[in-house]
Amino acid sequence: MITSRISSKSQTTVPQAVRNALGLREGDELAYDIRDGRVTLTKARTTVQDDPFATFLEWDSEADRQAYADL
Repeated sequence: MITSRISSKSQTTVPQAVRNALGLREGDELAYDIRDGRVTLTKARTTVQDDPFATFLEWDSEADRQAYADL
């Protein structure tokens, strides 16, 4: 079983094993499904319409994000 701790600000770090299993990257959104006292955590599905630049993966690097952060 994998666990994490809740901070005083009600925040937690998603453990690396969970991030890897869900294929999470910085900026991804999480979805929570609450049923019968249990919560299921999944990677939220986004559509191409949410991000008009999603098809331009060659421009999706840390260097690009830093270079264009102030635009």
